[in-house]
Amino acid sequence: MLEKEVINFERTVIVGIVTQNQSEEKLNEYLDELEFLTFTAGGEVIKRFSQKMERPNPKTFVGTGKIDDINLFVKENKISTVIFDDELTPSQQKNISRIIDCKILDRTNLILDIFAQRAETSYARTQVELAQCQYLLPRLSGLWTHLERQKGGIGMRGPGETEIETDRRIVRDRISLLKDKIKTIDKQMSIQRSNRGAMVRVALVGYTNVGKSTLMNAIGKSDVFVENKLFATLDTTVRKVVIKNLPFLLSDTVGFIRKLPTQLVDSFKSTLDEVREADLLLHVVDISHPDFEDHIESVNKTLQEIKSNDKPTIMVFNKIDAYKHLTIDEDDLITERTRKHYTLDEWKQTWMSNVGQNKALFISARNKENFEEFRETVYEAVRQIHITRFPYNKFLYPDYKDAVEKEDEE
Repeated sequence: MLEKEVINFERTVIVGIVTQNQSEEKLNEYLDELEFLTFTAGGEVIKRFSQKMERPNPKTFVGTGKIDDINLFVKENKISTVIFDDELTPSQQKNISRIIDCKILDRTNLILDIFAQRAETSYARTQVELAQCQYLLPRLSGLWTHLERQKGGIGMRGPGETEIETDRRIVRDRISLLKDKIKTIDKQMSIQRSNRGAMVRVALVGYTNVGKSTLMNAIGKSDVFVENKLFATLDTTVRKVVIKNLPFLLSDTVGFIRKLPTQLVDSFKSTLDEVREADLLLHVVDISHPDFEDHIESVNKTLQEIKSNDKPTIMVFNKIDAYKHLTIDEDDLITERTRKHYTLDEWKQTWMSNVGQNKALFISARNKENFEEFRETVYEAVRQIHITRFPYNKFLYPDYKDAVEKEDEE
């Protein structure tokens, strides 16, 4: 008889602050996302802690009273991990660890952990390890507190400092080794990309968990891993796709996220070469998510960082089957109508109508809703790039409607 697998989720609490730059509403959005990240990494959030402050406390991130509250809750409820919503400085992490006797992580560390779990290929593992080493280097002193020999001075000399320095040297050597390894793999991958010839390249970009892989499977009839978790796809997948008789290359890339750690942007820049070298971007958006406009802004910001924000782009608003808007009762005279009350038709009349001619699509990749319109738009955009590149091939690829009629006649 098969035994049922029992998944033991780590008991965690999450911590965030309301500042001048981050309202309470914005903090709740970030903590929702942090909770989903924690679940993806294998944790269960038992409680959230938040505090209003002008700026983070340089010593313990939150105030001393709040840190004592968290410590008490951790002891009474057998909490194994405390996760902070922003990146902690090495000294903050060290100070908090002295007060709270459990694992102390920040958002960056959590995302790195998920990436380490998800990395399948040697290339992805190398990139993740590089990001982890870069994150670890300034935090090494905090890992050697058991030696209690870091302060120096009378009676404090000994192997402690040497041990830390040795470790730092090992990590620095490892970083340079990993960078060399990535350079070598990058060279190989750029040769692979050049071997693909002059085929039109289309890249799926978007926030994490918006349905890029589902869309990839639906168009390319490929079998890309899909799961309702953040960062399900880490390795770039490239497939040859044919719509009617027009072939092109479609790549599925790693999803972006708000407050993306700088180490990850740097180490994953090479993965995003697929985006840099693409001729056309399909920017996939989960319209059923209440903060989808923020997600679009985050993706555009990352595209700008990798100098790909000026490429021809089709906005694909996915998950229309899951879209639900808030409603106001007729006798409710107090509630103010906001964007969260917009129907899909009302959204289409907003800035979305100015995205460009046939450049905003509303689909459901899972149910293949409005899929014919999607295929036509992609076909026409790829065809335009193709016939510009190969004018003598123009007669091979007619307009989409003509291609459909031709298919019907046959």
